[in-house]
Amino acid sequence: MSFVISVIADPANPAITQPLLDRIRETVKGGAVQALSEGAAYDIYAPELPENARDVFAIGREEKVDVNIVPERGRRKKLLIADMDSTIIQQECIDELAEYAGKRAEISAITERAMRGELDFEGALKERVAMLKGLPESVLQQTFDKRITMTPGAETLVKTMNEAGAATALVSGGFTFFTARVALRAGFKTNQANELLLEDGVLSGRVREPILGRAAKEEALVRLAEENGIDPADAMAVGDGANDLSMLDRSGLGVAFRAKPAVAKAARARIHYGDLTALLYLQGFKDEEFVR
Repeated sequence: MSFVISVIADPANPAITQPLLDRIRETVKGGAVQALSEGAAYDIYAPELPENARDVFAIGREEKVDVNIVPERGRRKKLLIADMDSTIIQQECIDELAEYAGKRAEISAITERAMRGELDFEGALKERVAMLKGLPESVLQQTFDKRITMTPGAETLVKTMNEAGAATALVSGGFTFFTARVALRAGFKTNQANELLLEDGVLSGRVREPILGRAAKEEALVRLAEENGIDPADAMAVGDGANDLSMLDRSGLGVAFRAKPAVAKAARARIHYGDLTALLYLQGFKDEEFVR
């Protein structure tokens, strides 16, 4: 089996140079180099999996570029399944809601621990939602309008995958109010999340059960693959938190995007410096194939 060493920089700072490419190629005894985006993304072909993969990963950390090794065969995926909070969008929605409740510090601290895998996800979600009890329903739209921003490259990623014929799904441990709107903005074909329960126009402090957590994300991947007649190996999953781990592991290519340390360590691919278009470069898409 042949492999591709994928070298990706932040497209806002396309700093990949020829000496850097030569250094990586010589380290892995690689072959041809192909430019996907001048200065920002390159493929280096290797006839087999390099034994010194850790050395090229170290070069990436040193030079502040993302270096990943992926099989050349089956590289383009037929399903994209993505986490929302701190992945497709730049915020954690529940932390932004907490601002209106005057409890941002407390709720954010729980969110951080849950995403690191230090707390049970379901219990942590219930605890945080209870702290939002009494907020008016109108705060949900205010939060979306004023506080939620797309991660750079999100819309290009989803639109390009759609154009290539892939299924695209936004699968979140957050809330349906936000996934519906983010999915529409980014272009995802389907979305799922937890539902905040309301009473008389205010948040009740409860979420509809069963709570969709780590297992539900993996189940969604398997179900979507089956519905689209593909193998989970033909899926790409992306996320940043501990509740994404099963989904990342079950997919053909699980990508930890600016992820918590334990998630980055476990995932097969990691993007720290690039934006979400990096997931297209990982599949071998060139700039001219992007749908913007």
